[in-house]
Amino acid sequence: MIIPPIFGAIQSVRDGLEKRYIASYLALTVVGMGSWCFHMTLKYEMQLLDELPMIYSCCIFVYCMFECFKMKNSVNYHLLFILVLFSLIVTTVYLKVKEPIFHQVMYGMLVFTLVLRSIYIVTWVYPWLRGLGYTSLGIFLMGFLLWNIDNIFCDSLRNFRKKVPPIIGVATQFHAWWHILTGLGSYLHILFSLYTRTLYLRYRPKVKFLFGIWPVILFEPLRNH
Repeated sequence: MIIPPIFGAIQSVRDGLEKRYIASYLALTVVGMGSWCFHMTLKYEMQLLDELPMIYSCCIFVYCMFECFKMKNSVNYHLLFILVLFSLIVTTVYLKVKEPIFHQVMYGMLVFTLVLRSIYIVTWVYPWLRGLGYTSLGIFLMGFLLWNIDNIFCDSLRNFRKKVPPIIGVATQFHAWWHILTGLGSYLHILFSLYTRTLYLRYRPKVKFLFGIWPVILFEPLRNH
């Protein structure tokens, strides 16, 4: 996920959206670039560039989701402080302990927070957003599940791929599916968050598909607003 979020950030600037949504798109791009650098080099420094931005981007997503129903351009300094402090603590501890399980648990906590907030919104606030909300969550969580399956059963999966046709072996590259699904799920989550925010600000958001395949949000202000 590198190029599509860049276009999303550019469109957000053109539409005059709040900076946190521009930051969301750009953070997703940074995660994509970090992942690309790590898998191209397999160096520890590039691994950090892959994993730590996952924490930072999720913190931005959490901020956006909990600020959906506030005045336009408002800033929640208390929540910002908590998320920045959380990011600093995770970064410091992870650099010292170098334990992947710690990173996965911290990342999982952020994802769990996003899941709860999203369910609240589609259950109690905007039920008609269930399609977009559950699609983004479902795709993301499927990727997250496959990532953990690959981590836990890595050796067994490698042995399995040696015994099956190549096409089946490729299909069981769950780490690759993790990147594809969580990247798409994260992008859709930004759209869900943005859709929720623009609804609250009394805009008319609509999901459109560029070239018939890629989802974007277009909107216009309500009259007399």
